[in-house]
Amino acid sequence: MATRSASKGNSKTSKEVIRFSKEICEKMLKDLERARRPMLQATKCSLDNSIYNPSKGFLVPGDKKVKTELNVSSVKKMSRAIFMLEIMLHNLESGAVKTKRELYYIAKGELKQNKKLKPLAFEDENESNAIISFICEMMECYREDFNCIANDRGGQTYSQQLIVVETLPDGKKATVDLSKLGSLPYMPQNRPQNLKLKTKGKIDFGLIVESEGTAKTLVLNGMTKRNKCIVIGSQGVPSNGVRGWVKTIQDQLKIPLYFFGDLDAYTLQNIYRTLKAGSASSLIRNADYCAPDVKFLGVLPEDVERLDLADYPVKETDVSEVRALKKARDAIKNDPFFQNKKNKKLRDILKWLLKEKRRCEQQSFSMVAPRDPIMPEKIILEKIKKRQYI
Repeated sequence: MATRSASKGNSKTSKEVIRFSKEICEKMLKDLERARRPMLQATKCSLDNSIYNPSKGFLVPGDKKVKTELNVSSVKKMSRAIFMLEIMLHNLESGAVKTKRELYYIAKGELKQNKKLKPLAFEDENESNAIISFICEMMECYREDFNCIANDRGGQTYSQQLIVVETLPDGKKATVDLSKLGSLPYMPQNRPQNLKLKTKGKIDFGLIVESEGTAKTLVLNGMTKRNKCIVIGSQGVPSNGVRGWVKTIQDQLKIPLYFFGDLDAYTLQNIYRTLKAGSASSLIRNADYCAPDVKFLGVLPEDVERLDLADYPVKETDVSEVRALKKARDAIKNDPFFQNKKNKKLRDILKWLLKEKRRCEQQSFSMVAPRDPIMPEKIILEKIKKRQYI
């Protein structure tokens, strides 16, 4: 079966998805007719199959594959894959749009109507989701290509200059002028390929903020009115919608992009690295769902000393903080992104965090001048002007 390189993007047309699906099923059928064991092969999406190519800027898959050959232990997985593939194809061909959870309940409905399919029953949604992921990794395509969308959160976007033109499922166009939304944000969808961006005049930069609350206070205090910029609330670990949205801004607007978040191991690894270079579990998606041009604005270790910010010791009794530091040690040793010499300064921050066992929150910028409500904005702009970022 012919597939495209994951490093070049894997979104496929409906015709391609249908054709590839038929190829898989026809090959399995021929193998069975010839008394041969069918085999399904999928890209292995894990850290040990991740390659960081600095020229591309994101994690791409290596050559490792997950091979599933028909036998007693694999018959359920393979049968479930074909069963769910048929459901997903019907969803695509009918023009419907469903979430993974809705596909799970559609599968339960099919099983209820046909008792012969009872052995394929899913114990819970996690089993169903795993099969959907396996199908996409096998075909090297996105679940959105099957009209299966995620219930994404985050990405609240504010700007006085940005206009978004969206192509709707029926082919019609919808235009959203963000300057007309008042204090309400624009919320991106998780299929950024359907979005075209326009601007009203020049946009100088985009700021992706780890905390959605901090993003909103920056805007309510006038940042987007005083500056020709885009402010986006990531709301923690960036969802596919956020990652695809920032990638769209990067590619279509060609503006500088900066990430503003906490100084801690979790933020650097789970939030910033995922936004910038993608994740090991989503190797086939990273080409279209991460933004390699995003710079780490901070909080940086030097900001803590320079601005005399309040920081806090990592609590040895806090399981999540201890786990984050353990992951930081593992990242320094095993993560191809942090190991690459291009990202030495980011790796040095992880080492600093491990040595000092301190953390500092993005909201600490507010303590620099307690009576000045726009001091965080002033510090951010100064850091951009003086190139105090990584």
